[in-house]
Amino acid sequence: MTLPMERHVLVVFPHPDDEAFGVSGTIATYIKQGVPVTYACLTLGEMGRNLGNPPFATRETLPHVRKEELLASVKAMGVTDLRMMGLRDKTIEFEDDEKMIEMMENLIKDTNPSLIITFYPNYAVHPDHDATARAVIRAVRRMSVENRPTIYALAFANNSIEFLGEPDVVHNIEGSKEEKMGSLRAHISQTSWMLEEMEKRLADGEPEDENWLHFERFYTYDFNKDFE
Repeated sequence: MTLPMERHVLVVFPHPDDEAFGVSGTIATYIKQGVPVTYACLTLGEMGRNLGNPPFATRETLPHVRKEELLASVKAMGVTDLRMMGLRDKTIEFEDDEKMIEMMENLIKDTNPSLIITFYPNYAVHPDHDATARAVIRAVRRMSVENRPTIYALAFANNSIEFLGEPDVVHNIEGSKEEKMGSLRAHISQTSWMLEEMEKRLADGEPEDENWLHFERFYTYDFNKDFE
């Protein structure tokens, strides 16, 4: 599937591996189409609970491990513009609002995106996810309407469909399935259980979960809605 062409795509997530699950196929597809993609990752996920299976990281080494995994993931997707923003995992919700908005404004000014991909505020489960999304939305809301980039937002809280309806953007990323799997494998400290279970099911003759591997879904953020 060919995705609509964009001037530049800015992806903003708080943790290494956030990109792998829901947008790595979309990112890889845009890159194959010649669309520049910038990925801004706010933390190194140093407070993540998983240390590998069996464990191969420690609390002390996990930041380094996850940084290397992030670098491997962006290489798998073809991303060449990675911004590591230097915030601390599980503290983004406590950062000063204006500091966060200014960070997003600077990213937007530097990359001039026509599309931003992030989480949907209040529907992304983790406090870091929601805080990141709020900062992005607030920064874009301050822009003039005619200059605002489109925002594709990921939502996966249990009540997402109840309150937001079905996602209105669906990308068939079957052509970038290998890049998506490469991104997931790169984050092995966090994804080993899932990948082992998937490989076991395939070995037992169960079909691939084509819905998960072949499609990525987004909400187009509506600035007429108020998430505050």
